[in-house]
Amino acid sequence: MRTRILQARFAVRKSKPGTGHGLFATSSLRKGDFILEYKGRHIPTTEADTSDSRYLFEIDGEWTIDGSPRFNIARYINHSCKPNCEADMRDSHILIYATRDIAKSEELSIDYGEEYFDEFIKPIGCKCAGCGLQIEVSAAFEVTP
Repeated sequence: MRTRILQARFAVRKSKPGTGHGLFATSSLRKGDFILEYKGRHIPTTEADTSDSRYLFEIDGEWTIDGSPRFNIARYINHSCKPNCEADMRDSHILIYATRDIAKSEELSIDYGEEYFDEFIKPIGCKCAGCGLQIEVSAAFEVTP
């Protein structure tokens, strides 16, 4: 039953170019609302360090959640430098909450953190709305001699 409720509150669909799929709100959400739990298999962090998965969420120095199973719809929350959600860890559970009001049809986003950003996002460039806007604005005012 809980899965049906979550699916009714969110839709997985194509996101911005270069980001794959994203998770979108199907109704308005309020600041502080519980969004969903990041789920998956708990694996030792040492195992996660050698994994090819990009759906890893470190709980602490000892344990990491491998969120790659498709039942974990939180895995579709894309990175943003100005996110509208944040993670709160409670008893080895990763709970996602809204950090501001989120409009219907708005994509949910979270800051993936410095380590992930440096390893996976920085080499190809950040695709979040704030960064994309900065790139477009600076390019529009570029002066060539």
